[in-house]
Amino acid sequence: MKSTQCFLHVRRRPDRVRIKTEWIEQTIADPVYTEIQGDGRIRKWKWIPEEDKFLRVILLADGETVHNAFFDRNFRGSS
Repeated sequence: MKSTQCFLHVRRRPDRVRIKTEWIEQTIADPVYTEIQGDGRIRKWKWIPEEDKFLRVILLADGETVHNAFFDRNFRGSS
């Protein structure tokens, strides 16, 4: 999995350290919802049953480099 230096740094935060790499990879491969930001970055969400939360993964415009990943308290699913 490719990632930015920013992601590697932020991932050490206590609220992010429990996010498993396999969850990030699953979100990239099979999201429930995908959105393109104005700057070309790609947001993807997936439900993580073990955490009972949606995981949001933000990719660079190349579609494969992880820029950020966190549990999104505000996402309620696609409609």
